[in-house]
Amino acid sequence: MLQGVMTAMITPFRGGDVDYERLAANVRFQIDKGIGGLVPVGTTGESPTLSHEEHRKVIECVVDAAAGRAKVIAGTGSNATDEALAMTEHARSVGADAALVVNPYYNKPTQEGMFLHFMKIADVGLPVVLYNIPGRTSVALAPATIARLAAHPNVIGVKEATGSMDTASEIMSLCDPQKFTILSGDDSLTLPLMAIGGRGVISVLSNLMPQHARALTDAALAGDFHRAAQIHCELFPLFKAIFIETNPIPIKTAMAMAGMDSGELRLPMCAMADENRTALEKVMREHGVLEPSLS
Repeated sequence: MLQGVMTAMITPFRGGDVDYERLAANVRFQIDKGIGGLVPVGTTGESPTLSHEEHRKVIECVVDAAAGRAKVIAGTGSNATDEALAMTEHARSVGADAALVVNPYYNKPTQEGMFLHFMKIADVGLPVVLYNIPGRTSVALAPATIARLAAHPNVIGVKEATGSMDTASEIMSLCDPQKFTILSGDDSLTLPLMAIGGRGVISVLSNLMPQHARALTDAALAGDFHRAAQIHCELFPLFKAIFIETNPIPIKTAMAMAGMDSGELRLPMCAMADENRTALEKVMREHGVLEPSLS
């Protein structure tokens, strides 16, 4: 069962191309800091800008660099079922541990259409984590549909990114927590979700601060919600700051500010507005992520 922190990996670009050497170094950094799950080619990995060949190579790179030391949950979703099937089959063939499959976007299928879509993908044989993020896809998986899908032995959990604790609570009430895992899709909602039975987070902040993100989930998994709440409150301004603009612009910018090589963004993602960059830097300084200003 997946639990704890899984890092939603950035995809570093260099000169317009994917920097696979830097990507592999980022994988090693995450593992060295105790992160047990890696999620390449999701939203944070700028997957909509990758070609199919790049998408496959990024997954292969992360699997190879992880070398069995962390679970790899590969983004394989699409709004075309055949394309999602092909991506999931590829991820299985190269050794990914699970697939993260987003709601079909743009074409706005019905609940029945999404149910049939995910059931076909689950039949590939790779464990599937549903990715419920209506802010990106314009359609949401209803809790009742998630419960139907959870009956499939290969549908093992959901990345819950609706931002609604009522939705998360309803999913929790309909699914067996011993067989189906709910993971937060928002860093700032990790603690509330774990308080009602969630098992962890697919985290953006952990690209920058893996040990801090893990400290929160470790405390919650151990039942120490007093300590988890302290960590949550300490990190909360950072949770919000890394979404001051569209993800992954702020996290890549924050990593670069902290001296980490996050590479370039790929259009249509572009550099942060100056005022947002200043606000992000201020929060990072106030929370010790950057050296104190000499001014």
